[in-house]
Amino acid sequence: MPDAVDQITAAWRQQRPDVDTSPMEIFGRIARLGRIVDRELSDFFRGQGLERWEFDVLATLRRSGNESGLSAGALNKAAMITSGAITNRIDRLTAKGWVQRVPDPNDRRAIRVHLTDAGRALIDRILPLHMKNEQRLLADLTPADRETLIPLLRKFAESLGDLALD
Repeated sequence: MPDAVDQITAAWRQQRPDVDTSPMEIFGRIARLGRIVDRELSDFFRGQGLERWEFDVLATLRRSGNESGLSAGALNKAAMITSGAITNRIDRLTAKGWVQRVPDPNDRRAIRVHLTDAGRALIDRILPLHMKNEQRLLADLTPADRETLIPLLRKFAESLGDLALD
């Protein structure tokens, strides 16, 4: 069944048969999927009383496994946002009682951010629901489709400089 990208590239082939528009087959779908997935995930988190960025910060802290928390710099790196933005996000999460700033035991000038009991309970409650929602979004892909897609996406991301976090 043709999709919107097929229609767009077919139109280009008619209008400009001299131009190879095959990259649109990939980038058009990536862009469209990105918008769809962003909307679906944002709707899910909103239904849980969260913004997507709130989940991201809470999840980063939870998966770190570090009971003493993370530095704002480490959170900033994981979230790939500006230092001003991470400070604002930490402030907002602190106001909600989900994270707390604590002095760094190894550097009295630094602070660490860690989950409060309420923040940990929230992320532990939401994570399984989030995974169930993502499973729903992937439902039309067979396990074999997924196993094919994962390394292809990884290879493409790495080729564009998206490397593992340190």
